[in-house]
Amino acid sequence: MSDEIIHADGRVELASHDEIARSALYNHDLAPVRVADRTWSTWDFAALWVSMAHCIPTYTLAATLIAAGMAWWQALGTILLGNLIVLVPILLNSHPGTKYGIPFPVFARAAYGVRGSNLPAMMRALVACGWFGINAWIGGEAVHTLMLALWPGWDTALGAFGGHTTTEWISFLAFWALNIAVVYRGMELLRKVERWAAPFVLVMTAALVWWALDAASGLGPLVERGGTLHGAAFFKVFMPALTGVIAFWSTLSLNMPDFTRFGRSQREQAIGQVVALPTTMTVFAAMGIIITSASAVIFGAAEWDPMKLARHFHSPVVVAIAMFTVIVATLAVNIAANTVSPANDFANAFPKRISFATGGLITGVIGIAMMPWKLMEDQSKYLGDWLGGYGGMLGSIAGVLVVDYWVIRKTRLVLRDLYVADGAYTYDRGWHWPAVIATVTGCVVAISGRFVDAIAFLYPYSWFLGFGVAAGLYYALARRPDVRPGA
Repeated sequence: MSDEIIHADGRVELASHDEIARSALYNHDLAPVRVADRTWSTWDFAALWVSMAHCIPTYTLAATLIAAGMAWWQALGTILLGNLIVLVPILLNSHPGTKYGIPFPVFARAAYGVRGSNLPAMMRALVACGWFGINAWIGGEAVHTLMLALWPGWDTALGAFGGHTTTEWISFLAFWALNIAVVYRGMELLRKVERWAAPFVLVMTAALVWWALDAASGLGPLVERGGTLHGAAFFKVFMPALTGVIAFWSTLSLNMPDFTRFGRSQREQAIGQVVALPTTMTVFAAMGIIITSASAVIFGAAEWDPMKLARHFHSPVVVAIAMFTVIVATLAVNIAANTVSPANDFANAFPKRISFATGGLITGVIGIAMMPWKLMEDQSKYLGDWLGGYGGMLGSIAGVLVVDYWVIRKTRLVLRDLYVADGAYTYDRGWHWPAVIATVTGCVVAISGRFVDAIAFLYPYSWFLGFGVAAGLYYALARRPDVRPGA
């Protein structure tokens, strides 16, 4: 196209934004990033994943698997395998971000239409709002524990309501406000936060592992004992666990273009992600296992919750350092994984009315409304219902995007037409129905086992079913001769 500049490394940019800037589908936050402004390096992408993986849900993920009867090495193997599987759609959907400089909701316009893209964007956004709330609650608990170390009377200072002390609610809202403040500063501050948070959290957790091994004079009972599951009993737990691990990052398998749009090259973004994601998740989960196992020797009971573990220490300084580390880790993952995407997704719905910052505020408000303290009450429901359910539905979107971009379009998009209402991606009044039909069908198939007893055996495979059904159906529908596939 005459208005596109195609660089030698394959990256594409528009010669001018003047025409699309007048479109109702355009705003500054959704605009394609110019090549000169794509500055993220291999380290930036590695640091992003290190920061996102170093979070409390990762630390405690193995706990759910071990509690279900897995041995420690089976739990870590499941986590590693799940991350290697989800890394594939992550890398496939990262490519258009770096090539065209576009965020996830704009990328989705090619498959779903310039209006239809709001379907996958809102599905992704609502899940992110739930995750935002969960991590804000975890971060609030860390703030609360930090304040207890500094002021022993903090817990009962203002009474209680709603099943929690007033100071717990205040801590939650304080951490929530910190997240929103960083979002209002934009993506460059996010990059700096991730760069700093990644090594800090790793070093502090490694120090805690060293202390635990020294104090316990070994690895402790959880590591030394084997699992209780064998044969069919193991696989009955393994498959839903594997799906849950995949679902853990199924959100990012869709919206990595929100970050890779700033990448300097395909090679750098791919290497950064391949090196950091599976290794960091597995190593950090292993650290959680070692620390918890050692705590059984040191304190007489295995303590999986870092906040409760910190309360065993009598030194306010030690507790303060530990909780500051949790706060940094949770802030880093919450902004990167759970705020950037929905902020862009809400902006995609009303580009001229909602900015990135406003979208982040909407995310925070909905995150509170979803009552994360309820989601965290039952770990089995958290892994099975929350992770398994939304993982299957988001797998359907991933299937459509991968087939559309790699199989049908061969990675070729018309950049201008992603931002105008009368281009190749207008389809039927802005909707591409094959993508919608495939996504809805994939979602229904993925979660039907949760509600229909006769096919309940399918539910542990929800992500695989959603991805496979949606990908196959979309290919069949979009390749029909009477369906205009766009560019």
